[in-house]
Amino acid sequence: MKEPIINNSNLLVHGEQSRTMSLNIFSNIILIIIFIFSTLLSAQPQFSKYNSMAGSFSRMGFGARGIGMGNSMGAVIDGNLVSYYNPALSAFQQGNYFQTSYSFLSLDRSLNFLNFTRKFDLGKSKTDPNKPRSTAGISVGIINAGVSDIDGRDSQGEKFKTLSTSENQFFLSFSNRFSEKLALGVGLKFYYYKLYEDITSSAFGFDIGALYKYNNNLTFAAVISDINTKYKWDTSSLYGVEGNSTINEFPLLMKFAAAYKFDDPNLLATLEFEHSNAETDFLRIGAEYVIFENLFLRAGVDRLSVGNSDIPMRPTFGFSYFKLFSGMNIGIDYAFVLEPYSSHDQHIVGLEILF
Repeated sequence: MKEPIINNSNLLVHGEQSRTMSLNIFSNIILIIIFIFSTLLSAQPQFSKYNSMAGSFSRMGFGARGIGMGNSMGAVIDGNLVSYYNPALSAFQQGNYFQTSYSFLSLDRSLNFLNFTRKFDLGKSKTDPNKPRSTAGISVGIINAGVSDIDGRDSQGEKFKTLSTSENQFFLSFSNRFSEKLALGVGLKFYYYKLYEDITSSAFGFDIGALYKYNNNLTFAAVISDINTKYKWDTSSLYGVEGNSTINEFPLLMKFAAAYKFDDPNLLATLEFEHSNAETDFLRIGAEYVIFENLFLRAGVDRLSVGNSDIPMRPTFGFSYFKLFSGMNIGIDYAFVLEPYSSHDQHIVGLEILF
């Protein structure tokens, strides 16, 4: 009986092949796991701290006209103006302008606007007595926001009162046209926030803006908003020794805008780019078309994020109609905003008076 012949070299080759195959299977499994994990990570939404920072109500826009054009109003010098978008604008206002707006919002929220803007001619030009030496403008306004019908409940879950919050911005801006082309402005802002009973906070900040009129059709603008603005909270009056002090900063906003007024058709087109220290970059676009005298149609897109597609944009639409009564031009405004993460969209109605 012959003994079996064992070829050690063949065993070594088969062993190496088996180990190589196992390593390949293992490495493939690792690669698949890494791929799945990285895919899941990249699929997660990239949340922004922009809306969670203080003063979010003040970044929703101002009035039916501005909101209806996607809030891209920083370089607009035609029609009725609000220094909320750029403190340099008020020097271009024609006549005395008053407006107020009310917003219909979901989740028991409120958002209201009030503004007055006018310009002043200062002195007479030395070269042309029919022209002013310079033109200044002033704009003053209020934004009021809040939430009502909040259930106040005790530790047993029983309702004992109804609560509400109120947040307000008061602004005052001054501007001056140093030439036919250049205007500069500064806006002062005061914020007051009533959160709960004796828990309140206030903040002060300012904006600076510039506008350059390239020609009768094209304008450019630059604005820095909410400089050095922050809320300071102290809850020791409510919680005693367990209370603490907290600081909530507003995002610093840097905006660059352009507006072009077409002669035919009678169309105003706007574009704005906003960068903030909250790591956001937004584009805003808007348009206003005059269908016939005193009737305006508007559309725009607010917060078109650059670099973060998980932030939803906000399409907007609106219109205005004006009619002359006893020397006053009175207008009715409306704007619609498609609002994400809400059961209902925004509806803004307003009244404008030019006198």
